[in-house]
Amino acid sequence: MRLESFLVADRPRPQLPWLLVAASVLLLVIVLYMFFGAYLPAKQRLGRIEAELKQVYGREAQLQTRLAQQEKSYALREQQATALSAERDALARRLEELEKELAAARGKKR
Repeated sequence: MRLESFLVADRPRPQLPWLLVAASVLLLVIVLYMFFGAYLPAKQRLGRIEAELKQVYGREAQLQTRLAQQEKSYALREQQATALSAERDALARRLEELEKELAAARGKKR
């Protein structure tokens, strides 16, 4: 008769399931690869893209400001051109009137 006791030292050790250990190690390798091989470079790339996007938005703001200034300048030139055209037309009418008066004055002298 054999006595089993927890205090007996020569009890057989349970065998480790090596497939489970190998799968755990493989899972650890995949997680580390995902973190160091994919996540960190993607995060760095995202940082570069955000910086570039910030520059693009700054450039867009500059271009919008220039466009607004040019539109304002164009509107001013358009007003000036309209005013000069009206002034030219008024001077042309006045010239015609003066030419008629001059022709009438010459006709009366003869």
